[in-house]
Amino acid sequence: MSDLKERTSTTSPETKAAPAVDLKLEIVVVPVSDVERAKQFYAKLGWRLDADFAGPDDYRVIQFTPPGSNASVIFGKHVTPAAPGSAQGLYLIVSDIEAARKSLLAHGVDVSEAFHHEGDVHTGTDEPYLFGRRRVSGVDPERGSYRSYASFSDPDGNGWLLQEVTARLPGRVAADSTTFASSADLAAAFRRAAAAHGEHESATAANTMRTGRTGTPITSSRSKPASHCRFKHRQTQSNSAEPGAVREFDEALKHQWSST
Repeated sequence: MSDLKERTSTTSPETKAAPAVDLKLEIVVVPVSDVERAKQFYAKLGWRLDADFAGPDDYRVIQFTPPGSNASVIFGKHVTPAAPGSAQGLYLIVSDIEAARKSLLAHGVDVSEAFHHEGDVHTGTDEPYLFGRRRVSGVDPERGSYRSYASFSDPDGNGWLLQEVTARLPGRVAADSTTFASSADLAAAFRRAAAAHGEHESATAANTMRTGRTGTPITSSRSKPASHCRFKHRQTQSNSAEPGAVREFDEALKHQWSST
């Protein structure tokens, strides 16, 4: 797994150059055998129905869009030669895997328990996913980004996976097009940034004490930078009973969101 991390964290010269034109993934075609049954299923998920067109020769095309997604799915009759149920490895990115599971269960969807990968072991008897064929029960113990999953299928067996992503690898976010689906997602992003900042400062302080690089060992939290104390304090508050300061912060975000 360390090799995978090393490879994915390096940006090659080819990827640094901007493409000549934008190429945005818009549609994923999902092959189904029963259009009405599939329509009912994806509507049950709470996805937005964008289109339902019928034409001559028994032609039919239906489009749904998952909440917060810029890409949509299409299914129907005479829209793909693929066999029903043959679409596998369709990933839905979520910021909280357990919340996403609860939402699907509330909509009556049979979703798997959360699972994660087993280190560098990629072979096994489980259904394949991004890290191979070995699924370990439960969320990733360290709750690392990209490492927790859950899966479900539509009535034809087309396979969907939820993947929890809380922080993108370098180069994976376009600074000029990053958006949030709601004020809650934006507030959660702030909290994750605060937590990551606190962890970074703590690690830096521990390394300084161990190596003595700065020549001044850090022996107490008072010696830590003010930014660390501020972020750490806010993160501690957000993990407790939502005290007034954090509630005001969230309400301010909601107000700003609703006024834009």
